[in-house]
Amino acid sequence: MSARLVALRIDALDPAASARFWAELFDWPEPRVDGDGSATLVPPDDTGFDLVFVAAATPKREKNQMHFDVTSESQEAQDQQVAHALALGGRHIDVGQLPEELHVVLADPEGDEFCVVEPGNSFLADCGRIGALSSDGTQAEGYFWAAALDWPLVWDQDEETAVRSPAGGPKITWGGPPIDERHEPNRWRLALEVEGAGADALRAETARLVALGARVVDDSASAPVLASPDGNLFHLSAGR
Repeated sequence: MSARLVALRIDALDPAASARFWAELFDWPEPRVDGDGSATLVPPDDTGFDLVFVAAATPKREKNQMHFDVTSESQEAQDQQVAHALALGGRHIDVGQLPEELHVVLADPEGDEFCVVEPGNSFLADCGRIGALSSDGTQAEGYFWAAALDWPLVWDQDEETAVRSPAGGPKITWGGPPIDERHEPNRWRLALEVEGAGADALRAETARLVALGARVVDDSASAPVLASPDGNLFHLSAGR
């Protein structure tokens, strides 16, 4: 049995404030703030994984490897989403987008990028509010995650790949080369849970992921940290 995607872990200087921004942007329930200062959003829609904000030691310094593509049903809806994000403390940013591109690139108060996608985008036509978790990555990265999560490849063309859960929800995409050089660990990281409790299940799943192309970065017995073929960190934990 493969591990399942349970959360997207996001580093933030102020986890509770960051969680509130995204909760209000998506009109989700208030975040749960735990004693360690982390904050968790549980989406009420088909997103399929939680957003867990954890304390960062340093502020963001470079473009994230992952970002959300937020869908719009109409031009009015896109304009309203942009205005709403700005009112919540977001801002416009330039990541090299072209003038003719119709999506709007914004950042949350901590500088985490996201796109508000234009209406009529055919690639995200059947997706929900979060259309995609869009990622910088190679074709090998897409192949790895398709096998790791046992999700089908829904796009594989010109070294660009995408996977999607059979249950629906956002696509996870990788844009192919060129790949941005990274100088710090990823602030957004996938978190997986083994389908089966106990140390034996955790060891077996770690071995399976390594055989698929991952490597172990931190071999903590309770929650190892691994790196994908492109070197992106992700978390693995035992089921309950």
